Amino acid sequence: MVVDQLRDADVDRLFQALADATRRDIVRRVTAGEYSVSGLAALYAMSFAAVQKHVAVLERASLVTKEKRGREQIVRGNHEGLAKARRLLDEYEAIWRQRAERIADILAEG
Repeated sequence: MVVDQLRDADVDRLFQALADATRRDIVRRVTAGEYSVSGLAALYAMSFAAVQKHVAVLERASLVTKEKRGREQIVRGNHEGLAKARRLLDEYEAIWRQRAERIADILAEG
């Protein structure tokens, strides 16, 4: 796996972070604009601590960044992390397309 030499642990963190609907929604929101953690917590029917844990998972996967600003922790999307995820999925798609082309070639020969 090439994709900027991501280690297996990095890939695991990336997909585990994106496997949760709340975390995907947080990524969608903070990619469009920055939010404070408390602002995000107001959007979900869960505790502030639970939202904070979701943000921490996303931060470890490099999908968001968090910055302390005064008393607030501001979360924003990390475009570089999202680009790595896209490139990884593109790589998987290329493998799939190569396999499909080989199958088509075999069927054309028969």
